[in-house]
Amino acid sequence: MARIVQKFGGTSVADLDCIRNAARRVKSEVDRGNDVAVVVSAMAGVTNQLVDYVSEASALHDTREYDAVVSSGEQATAGLLALCLQELGVQARSWMGWQIPIHTDDVHGKARITGVEPDRILQRFKEGQVAVVAGFQGVSPQGRITTLGRGGSDTTAVALAAALGAERCDIFTDVDGVYTADPRIVPKARKQQKITYEEMLEMASLGAKVLQTRSVELAMNKGVRVQVLSSFEDRPGTLVVDEDEIVEKQVVSGIAYSRDEAKITLVQVEDKPGVAAGIFGPLADANINVDMIV
Repeated sequence: MARIVQKFGGTSVADLDCIRNAARRVKSEVDRGNDVAVVVSAMAGVTNQLVDYVSEASALHDTREYDAVVSSGEQATAGLLALCLQELGVQARSWMGWQIPIHTDDVHGKARITGVEPDRILQRFKEGQVAVVAGFQGVSPQGRITTLGRGGSDTTAVALAAALGAERCDIFTDVDGVYTADPRIVPKARKQQKITYEEMLEMASLGAKVLQTRSVELAMNKGVRVQVLSSFEDRPGTLVVDEDEIVEKQVVSGIAYSRDEAKITLVQVEDKPGVAAGIFGPLADANINVDMIV
């Protein structure tokens, strides 16, 4: 018996039919005798709609209330998937980030996970229950709901897998793995069976949309094996692993690009100790990622 974490993104839970499809995939893993925790995103388009509601309600909104509203999309999906699993005869319940709890800092809108307490879910595993976890959210030291920013559900899944000591973390998306290039642009791009954390991190930072940078960093630091799979096709995916597991090295692993880059030029910066820390320290405190320094 193994512990498996599965994560289903927005397109994988876009509507009730998709959620039922996800439930069948979860049941297949349960039928193999494994303990399963599932992390879900909001249904496709729901988060954007909630953000629009917040903007309409208040132009200068309280970020704490923003998180309270926006996090509700994942909560709805978690409840619906738990219900679909119960209909299939699988014991399941939904979990919000604060119920586990998933601890974060208090940078609302793009909080970082500081710790996960797995004991409650491990106890439910002993009772034969599947845990369906709302991704993208946690709880601050002040007890308020926080959201993790872009790619937050991937990060939730990897953090939960690390805390549970899971054998692997399966990320279900609308693509069936990691390709050497975007197959929509390069039709002859090849799917990779395995790729290293470092290679995946570099591709993610350069614009590859399969996994977000933060989740790859966390997987690498915690040694979590991540598998990228399609929710809609029964084909092997791509395993993201440590370099030691790659037998045959490749000269080029993949090509990625980024459309959205903001360049900021600072002039007359003094060349003395402490200046760089003064510039990049506040950016780090605000969880702003600096891609390149030239």
